Amino acid sequence: MNKNKKFLLLTVLAVFSLVLAACGFGGDSSEKSKDDNKESGSQASSSKELNVVVTSEPPSLHPALATDTTSGAILQNVFEGLMVLDQDGKPSAGMAEKWEVSDDQLTYTFKLRDAKWTNGDPVVAGDFEYAWKWALNAENLSEYASLLYPIKGAEAYHTGKGSADDVAIKAEDDKTLVVTLEQPTAYFLELVAFKTYAPLNQKVVEANKEWYTDAGENFVTNGPFTLDTWKHSDSIVLKKNPEYWDAANVALGTVNIGMVENEATAATMFKKGEIDYLGSPYQTVSLDEIDGFKADGSLKIDDYAGVYWYKFNTTDKITGNANIRKALTLAINRQGLIDNVTKGEQKPALGMVPIAISGFEKDRGYFKDNDIEGAKAALEAGMKELGIKDPKDIKLNLSYNTSEGHASIAQYIQEGWSKNLGITVGLDNSEWQVYLEKLNQLDYQIGRMGWIGDYNDAYTFLEMFDTAANGNNDTGWENPEYKKLLKESIVEADPAKRLDLLKQAEGIAVSELPVAPIYYYTNLSVANKKVKNMSPDILGNIKLKYVDVE
Repeated sequence: MNKNKKFLLLTVLAVFSLVLAACGFGGDSSEKSKDDNKESGSQASSSKELNVVVTSEPPSLHPALATDTTSGAILQNVFEGLMVLDQDGKPSAGMAEKWEVSDDQLTYTFKLRDAKWTNGDPVVAGDFEYAWKWALNAENLSEYASLLYPIKGAEAYHTGKGSADDVAIKAEDDKTLVVTLEQPTAYFLELVAFKTYAPLNQKVVEANKEWYTDAGENFVTNGPFTLDTWKHSDSIVLKKNPEYWDAANVALGTVNIGMVENEATAATMFKKGEIDYLGSPYQTVSLDEIDGFKADGSLKIDDYAGVYWYKFNTTDKITGNANIRKALTLAINRQGLIDNVTKGEQKPALGMVPIAISGFEKDRGYFKDNDIEGAKAALEAGMKELGIKDPKDIKLNLSYNTSEGHASIAQYIQEGWSKNLGITVGLDNSEWQVYLEKLNQLDYQIGRMGWIGDYNDAYTFLEMFDTAANGNNDTGWENPEYKKLLKESIVEADPAKRLDLLKQAEGIAVSELPVAPIYYYTNLSVANKKVKNMSPDILGNIKLKYVDVE
């Protein structure tokens, strides 16, 4: 998801002992769930614990403000929308017990089940109307507000051209929510399962604007787990929610989530049995450990709808030149990077949309991997346009958030650019929050980022570049024809014609290269043998509701 701005892996071995002590990994929890439901064995579900780590403090635990994988990993388990994605990644019933779609595919009527917030309030249709309009209110700065644009009047309200009253979201009564779309949207039910579509308790939000910044009575949720404790920059503990409508089918009683910024530290913890899982959407498998986990047969490799790319600041004098961007893109040896550095059986990315996405399974043939001759020709053209005589006069900075994985990738690509193009590239790393701010402010030249699909459709990878103002763009690039094609794809009802429009848009982006695609993700994971049903779906999500521990 993305901004599903993703996969930050930081340092500091010194946190190792602190995390163990703070999270109580391996110990018995003194806190028990109120639910006394018995599982198939003799152990009460409230005593079942899962230990995992994430890479950093979650930037935001507000469902309408969160843009990253770390926050999403928690939010998807403490909030529940009208729809949820099941274990196969397909939309299924959540807070909505049933739903109807009109013959013209424009009106969705959701009927809510009996459910409660953690403060005892009933979950009502008005909670969804309030939450969705809250996200669309531009004053609230929800970067994912555009995901609500399929709803009639949503874009106009968000962009100041309409009012909240014009948005076609209506709670007809406590159990009925009626939503009318601008045009048929094939993936709307998948969108409704995304975190931005989660409900908010209006009474709680309006009583305390900082309700989402800490655990406690103000953090009111409706999902299978509650946010029990939150020690900032240290650990989070989730507890089974006894008020959840499907609590009888939630096996885990406690989920301990430590914050370990170093992959090697996390790998050591896993091998010692102190944590139970490594992989998306939690801490990743260390590059140095992949071969070992492969050898012992514990490494699991799943298809993953994600792409790793380098973004370009197109407002910069050097990276603002399309030929320079082309030269840098063509001169990356993707297969060599995968074979020698990432080692996760990823696929070279030769387009913007991952091959895991429906309709984009095959290479579209935009460019070749490791095309050094093409790169040199593009470099020469770019230098001529910029009035640069010698490649040595080109000095660029490649930025990334602090991580051994991102550093290894950057060093490999830096060496290739230096060797094959003769340019000078410096490396610049920053802590995650600082790094995000650099990208948002266009205070960089080249910057790494990953993007995981928010739903199984190419639009989720292309939409972020529709305008330079899009909160997920961070490149300064926009193209009117690209935007036109995306808009046409939204209203196109014929699946084949719509797919063609999306591929045309992708072709424009790849011709101008606001980003250099590097590889399509696979999801590498290892899990303790006692952990069951803990596999990420194609979008990298894990619903802890389905996880069990023997």
